[in-house]
Amino acid sequence: MTTFASLGVPHALADVLSAQGKSEPFPIQADTLPDTLAGRDVLGRGKTGSGKTLAFSIPMVARLAGQLPGNRKPGRPRGLILAPTRELATQIAVAIEPLAAAYKLRVTTIFGGVSQNRQVSALNGGVDIVVACPGRLEDLMKQRHVTLDGVQITVLDEADHMADLGFLPVVTRILAATPPKGQRLLFSATLDNGVDKLVKRFLTDQVTHSVDEVNSHVEAMTHSVFEVDGVEAKKKLVQQLASGTGRRILFMRTKHQARKLAKQLTEAGIPSVDLHGNLSQAARDRNLLAFSSGAARVLVATDVAARGVHVDDVQLVVHVDPPAEHKAYLHRSGRTARAGSAGDVVTVVLPEQRRDTAVLLRKADIKVTPVRVTSTSPQVAELVGEQARYVEPVKVAPQQQPRQGSPRNGSPRQHAAGGGRRRRPAGPATSQRSR
Repeated sequence: MTTFASLGVPHALADVLSAQGKSEPFPIQADTLPDTLAGRDVLGRGKTGSGKTLAFSIPMVARLAGQLPGNRKPGRPRGLILAPTRELATQIAVAIEPLAAAYKLRVTTIFGGVSQNRQVSALNGGVDIVVACPGRLEDLMKQRHVTLDGVQITVLDEADHMADLGFLPVVTRILAATPPKGQRLLFSATLDNGVDKLVKRFLTDQVTHSVDEVNSHVEAMTHSVFEVDGVEAKKKLVQQLASGTGRRILFMRTKHQARKLAKQLTEAGIPSVDLHGNLSQAARDRNLLAFSSGAARVLVATDVAARGVHVDDVQLVVHVDPPAEHKAYLHRSGRTARAGSAGDVVTVVLPEQRRDTAVLLRKADIKVTPVRVTSTSPQVAELVGEQARYVEPVKVAPQQQPRQGSPRNGSPRQHAAGGGRRRRPAGPATSQRSR
């Protein structure tokens, strides 16, 4: 059996991983670690949930602590990891901090949506590794709170999503500010939308490792398409799908609908939280914590959660609203069946959505036979499994609204943008195993 130690991972880091129950590396880790630990530039291509975070976190810490030792200086990190979303940046930091602690390296996150004061303070105190979203990092660079001329290893994670969000010009300027002789690791599911230009400009004599293409499927993931007769039938079906004991993520197209569904489910005795762009960072963190801790069994999200949000043991992903394009379908679905676990994916389809959904699934290379169901169909009961007990919704007294012209704790607009501030946690023919 291949082990982390046999791949050249230092014993101190192998011990940290072993304590976390990680003794055998995933394919993308086994393939890339010999090259990344040797200092090579690497282009890693693997779908979501394949283990990319550890694939670059291990060599980042190992090399900064061993082959590339240096003194910690204010505002001059030695390692840089770029991520497209704050959720992903936060989760990368959570993964890398125990490894960094083994060598007393300091890690900090930089992203928008929160005050920059804490981030500036951390930079001034000296950090070894920065995990950042491009927009806020460039802001702090312009303000001269951080300079990248001391960066020895740069990682670009989810590069294709950076492109989808329009970040490539900012990413290009950031990478250009790092030393050209530094090690660079780029991880992406695809090389479209300009990602290939980043590879050509910033990676030198890179080694390419393609573990899984974006359309390749997790063997332990099943896909089902449930067709319903109308909106009311869909509402009942979605509530039934949400009623199981395991964690579920339900995807909606709009922020308003995500917030509304989370409230409806909670009031029906199914503790749920929402995740979307209208939430403040504090509300996002609070809702994700409720979901990951089990205080809420259901997360109702827009596509902001399709990338970067990793919570263990998500048993079911429901496309309550089918996504607009096939890449979004694959990334949403990738929230389940991660890291070797099994999971199910259901798409709920209204009559007017059948044709578009068929096209979407064909582009995603998902072969499944749709079936008409109701909330009481045996196929639904089989998928849901044991139903969780009813949880009495918590009654929250309404807060007094501040008088106009004298907002309390921020402007009325800030209260609206905060979203969820008062929210409490609240068969063979139908599915086919992906090959």
